[in-house]
Amino acid sequence: MTGMPHVEMVKPALTNVEVAGIKLEEKQPEPLELSEEEKHRIVVSPNFQRFFERSSRVIERALYEDCNIFIDYGGVDGEEKEGDDKSGIKLSLNRYFYDEHWSKNRTVTCFDWSTLYPELLVASYDHSEDSPHDPEGVALVWNTKFKKTTPEYIFHCQSPIMSTTFAKFHPSLIIGGTYSGQIVLWDNRSNKRTPIQRSPLSSNAHTHPIYCVTVVGTQNAHNIVSISTDGKLCTWSLDMLSQPQDTMELQHKQAKAVAVTSMTFPSGDVNNFVVGSEEGMVYAACRHGSKAGVTDFFEGHQGPITSVDTHCAHGQFNFSHLFLTSSFDWTVKLWSLKESKPLYSFEDYGDYVYDVRWSPTHPALFATVDGSGRLDIWNLNNDTEAPTASVCIKGNPALNRVSWSQSGHQVIAGDNMGKIWVYDVGEQLANPKIDDWSKLVHTIQELKHNQTDDDEDFGKSGLSMGMPMR
Repeated sequence: MTGMPHVEMVKPALTNVEVAGIKLEEKQPEPLELSEEEKHRIVVSPNFQRFFERSSRVIERALYEDCNIFIDYGGVDGEEKEGDDKSGIKLSLNRYFYDEHWSKNRTVTCFDWSTLYPELLVASYDHSEDSPHDPEGVALVWNTKFKKTTPEYIFHCQSPIMSTTFAKFHPSLIIGGTYSGQIVLWDNRSNKRTPIQRSPLSSNAHTHPIYCVTVVGTQNAHNIVSISTDGKLCTWSLDMLSQPQDTMELQHKQAKAVAVTSMTFPSGDVNNFVVGSEEGMVYAACRHGSKAGVTDFFEGHQGPITSVDTHCAHGQFNFSHLFLTSSFDWTVKLWSLKESKPLYSFEDYGDYVYDVRWSPTHPALFATVDGSGRLDIWNLNNDTEAPTASVCIKGNPALNRVSWSQSGHQVIAGDNMGKIWVYDVGEQLANPKIDDWSKLVHTIQELKHNQTDDDEDFGKSGLSMGMPMR
């Protein structure tokens, strides 16, 4: 057709960024193909190992979480459902920790919580007769915050680990006391599962099993304190485990070495401590001063002491003079550092009592575990004849260790098969009421009064039968 204008299609204008992008695409080289050797070199490099280990933990945590991301806060999903409130339930199983390879058939020997990350729990384990080729000692760090079923960190050494603790002012370091008598130190920043430091096996340090290890002091002045079954107490610096800074032999009446099985320091004290022994005696001792060594003893148990724990809850009254002991004689006893005889004996047991621990938040609450698989929570203000809450673990494994979370809302028990049972403690039981502190003062006074009456009755009956008074 004539007379019509000629129209050409015009490409749309491109911005500078788009032009640069096109040029970049044109110049993009072919991806470089790595050889097998180069791939292997990257995979085994420390940087990649750190990245992969960290990423694996993060992804694993995310995969195990079961929160509802589709919740409608404006609809019925946001409403509180009946029966969701568990505050009235005394004890309910939350979960258990177990690793088929690393904890199977290993007795749990010790617990400790991280002070910086309160969700982290380190547990030490004895050797497994079923795994003769694996390391004899294992320490696993578990995370109670996430639902992942594997440990955060795995550490081991060539001797069974009888005690463990986080290095209080160095959150990445974990300390272990071994059956061989060595102190070992692990670092979770390292790719090594084996200790980065260890003490020597020499007469200057420990040569017997270490059932007790702890960190005492402040941020600027703190030490590791360990004690072995031959009564030798060593003080260490984290910077140097080649030799102890100080040593002391615990002896009763300067003759017989104290065969220590357990140790506790009163809250805030770095000098005075209490130990339980194999012969059933309890000893008070101090590290420094003119009276360094055993200062007092407490007689009452008829079998080896398995655990000793001083009162640790802070409140209106100071109960740091109170301590509890558990024993092979099927009892738990309440003591005061101011009294030579037990204030009370809890005898509602039918097996060895392996551990006892005060609640960190409630003044009158404590937990015990025994060889029949029983976990008991006692409230001194409520009843001294029977526990306030009790649960039997399925299968009745021997429960070897017990510990409270720092909040006091969870209690954990370790058994002789390698499992750690985590129980939620109901708020009505876990949280102290305002008058619980003053109630405990009256409870202790009542127990002392009853003890005096019992002693008088015993004395009278002894005289009537012609028994000599001691």
